[in-house]
Amino acid sequence: MANLVIVESPSKATTIKSYLGSNYKVIASKGHIRDLPKSTLGVDVEKDFEPHYINIRGRGDVIKQLKKEAKAASKIFLATDPDREGEAISWHLAAVLGIPADKECRVTFNEITKVAVKEAIKHPRVIDQHLVNSQQARRILDRIVGYKLSPFLWKNVKSGLSAGRVQSVATRIIVEREEEIKSFVPKEYWTVDARVSALSGDEVVAHYVGKKKLESQADAEKLLSSLSDDDFTVKNIRSAEKKKHPAPPFTTSTLQQEASRKLGFQSQRIMKVAQELYEGVNLGNEFGGVQGLITYMRTDSLRISAGAQEAARALIEDKYGREYLPTSPRVYKTKAGAQDAHEAIRPSNVTILPKNIKKMLTSDQYRLYKLIWDRFVASQMAGAVISTTAIDLDNNGNAFRASGYTVKFQGYQAVYETAESEAQGEDGHLGHLPTVAVGEKMKTLSVTPDQHFTEPPPHYTEASLIKFLEDNGIGRPSTYAPIITTIISRSYVKRSGKTLISTPLGEVITRLMKESFPDIVDYEFTASMEDKLDSIENQTNTTNGVLSEFYEGFAKSLDTAMSSVSRENVEIPPEESDVVCEFCGSKMVYKNGRFGRFLACPRYPECRNTKAVDKNGNLVEKTEVKREIADFKCEECGGDMVLRNGKFGSFYACVNYPKCHFTKQKVTDIGVPCPECGAKVVGKHSRGRVSFYSCERYPDCTFSSWDMPTTEKCPDCGKTLFFRKSRNITICRDKKCGYKREEVLAEKPEGGDNE
Repeated sequence: MANLVIVESPSKATTIKSYLGSNYKVIASKGHIRDLPKSTLGVDVEKDFEPHYINIRGRGDVIKQLKKEAKAASKIFLATDPDREGEAISWHLAAVLGIPADKECRVTFNEITKVAVKEAIKHPRVIDQHLVNSQQARRILDRIVGYKLSPFLWKNVKSGLSAGRVQSVATRIIVEREEEIKSFVPKEYWTVDARVSALSGDEVVAHYVGKKKLESQADAEKLLSSLSDDDFTVKNIRSAEKKKHPAPPFTTSTLQQEASRKLGFQSQRIMKVAQELYEGVNLGNEFGGVQGLITYMRTDSLRISAGAQEAARALIEDKYGREYLPTSPRVYKTKAGAQDAHEAIRPSNVTILPKNIKKMLTSDQYRLYKLIWDRFVASQMAGAVISTTAIDLDNNGNAFRASGYTVKFQGYQAVYETAESEAQGEDGHLGHLPTVAVGEKMKTLSVTPDQHFTEPPPHYTEASLIKFLEDNGIGRPSTYAPIITTIISRSYVKRSGKTLISTPLGEVITRLMKESFPDIVDYEFTASMEDKLDSIENQTNTTNGVLSEFYEGFAKSLDTAMSSVSRENVEIPPEESDVVCEFCGSKMVYKNGRFGRFLACPRYPECRNTKAVDKNGNLVEKTEVKREIADFKCEECGGDMVLRNGKFGSFYACVNYPKCHFTKQKVTDIGVPCPECGAKVVGKHSRGRVSFYSCERYPDCTFSSWDMPTTEKCPDCGKTLFFRKSRNITICRDKKCGYKREEVLAEKPEGGDNE
C-alpha cells in the first residue's frame, strides 16, 4: 500500500508528487474541511468557549475521497502549510480521518524543493496542539466579535452590515486620516535659492539655510533686500564618506509594501502570486521540472539559513566580484515579538536567475520573483560607499548651502535600489559639485524666491496602511491582504487610484464603534490582544483564559450599546460626487443597489436621474443603443415610445423619461380567443421573446398562463388545450382530465413557459 501525503492545494500536490515517486500518493484537501457553522455562533460561551465544528458544505466529496485514500494507505503524512493555519487544517484532517493525537504524522517544510520535502518526510512529528489552540482562539475571538456586533449594526445602521475585530481598527485608521486631511489648515512658507558659479564656470544651486523664518512674502522680500550685490563667499567645505547598508530580505509585510510601491500590485494579488511561486512552477527539463521558487511567504522572521547565505555569497563573488562581498555573512535581527518559525522570504535556489526563467513564468510571477531575488541577493552584499560634500556660502551674513553626493562604490545598489536611494537619485540638486576653496568668491547668477504651503498628511495606500499595522502590532502579516479586501468589499473604504479613502458609511460605523466599543477599535488594545493570542502558542496562557478575559468586558459593552443606541440617532450622509445632474443641476450622490454602485440625483423622487459608475466610482459613458421605436406616440406628451426591458418584461417608455413617466407593455396578438371571455389573448414579452399570456381585457378578465393557449379543444373533455414549450407537449389543464400528447414539430410555436 502507498503512503498518503495530504496538502492544501492541487498545485502543491503536483509539485510534491514529482519529488516523492510512485510509493507516495499526494492529494489536496483544498483548504479547510471543517469550520464553525455559518448560520449560528458555533461557540458555547457558557462552556469554556467550546467550538462546534462542522464539515464545510460542499466539501463532502473531498472528505469522502480523503477517507477512502486514508483507509488504504500504510502511512499518512499531513503536509499542510507550516504556520498556525496549516497546523489547524492538519488537526481538522486528523479529527475527520481518525488519526490519534500522539501519531507522528505532521511534516513541514519551509521551501518546496526535493531535498526539503524528502527530509521532512523522514522526520514527522505529532501535531502541535499549542499552535492549534492559538489558531482556534483567534478564530473563536473573531467569530464572537463578528456575530455579536453585526446585529448591533443591523439594528442601528442598516441591514447587511458586518463588523470584524481587526477590520474595524483598519477602517478607523483610514477614517481618522481622512479627518486629519479635511481639518488640515495649510501654512504658507517661502524658500530662497541662489544660482551661483565658481571661477571654473561650473554652476550650482544653493539654498537659504539661515535662522530667519520665511513665513510670508514680506519675509522673503526682506531677505532679498538684505543680500548685497557682492558675490557669495565660500565659508566652509565639508566632505565625508558614508556607508549605506542593504535592506534585509523580505518578510510578508515588507514584501507587500515593496511590491505595492515598486510593482503597483494590490496586496491580494501579491499574496496570490507569491503562493504560486512557493507551491511550484514547471520550469522544464533544463531546471529540473516543477520547482518551488521561493520559501514560505507568510513569515515575519529575518533569519536566513547558513546554506542559503553561502549559496548567495558564491553567486555574488562569481557574478560581481569579491569586492562586493562583506567580510562575513550578513545576519539581520528579527524584531521582538516576531514569529521565527520560518526563514525570511528568499529564492529556494538562488542560482535560478530571474532572466533565465522569464519565459516559463507569467508576467506577475516573473516581476515578483525578480523583486524577491534582487532583494535577497542585495541583502548579502557589501554596502555602498557614498561621498558627500556640503559647501557653506555667505552673503552679507545670510547662510546658504549647496550639497551633493557621488557614489564611490555601488555595492548592493548594483542589484537593488531602496526607496531612500531612489529618492536621492531623483533629487535635482544632488550630484557633482564644483571644486572650490574656502574664501573663494562665487558669482551670483540669480536669486529666486518661491512660495509654498504645507500639505496635509497623504491618504493611506495599501503599502503605508500595512506599514502602520505592522509598526503598531495590529493583526498579523498573513491577515493584511484579507483585511484590506474585506473593508473595501463592505464599502467602508474605497480605492481611488492607489489611495484608500473612507466612505460616509465607514465614518458612521467608526464613530459608532468608538462610542460603544472603544476597546474593539483601540490600537493598543488590539495589539495587546495579538500578544495574548501569541502567548497561547508560547504556553504562557490558555485559550479559555484569553477568551474569558476579553468576553467579560465585551459582553457588558454590548448590552449597554444595544439598549442605549437607536437608529434614529444614526444617519449615513450621502457620498457626494462632482457629477452634476443635467435635469435639475444638483450634485449627484453615490448609492448602492443590487447591481453595485451608481450615481443618483439627491432630489429623488422628484428627479429620478441615475448614471452608471465603474468599481472605482468613475462615471461610465453611455454608448448609443439603437432601440425599437413604436408605431404609436406617447399618450401624455406626444413623444416617441421606445422599447425597454424591465423587471416584469419588455415595455415601451416615453423618450422624455424622467420628465414623462408614461409606459405601455409590449404585447403580441397570437390569434387565439380567450378561453374565459372570448376576447383576444396576447403574449407579453421578456428579453425579446413572448414568455407569458393573458387576456387583452386584463384585469377585467383574469385569464393568464405561462402555457400558450391554442384553438384546439380537448378530445376528452372539450376544454381549451395549451402548448407547453419547455416539454414540447400539448396538454389539457383540467386536473381531472389529464389529456397529454407529445408534439413533433419542425418549428415550435412562439412563446412557452418558465417551468
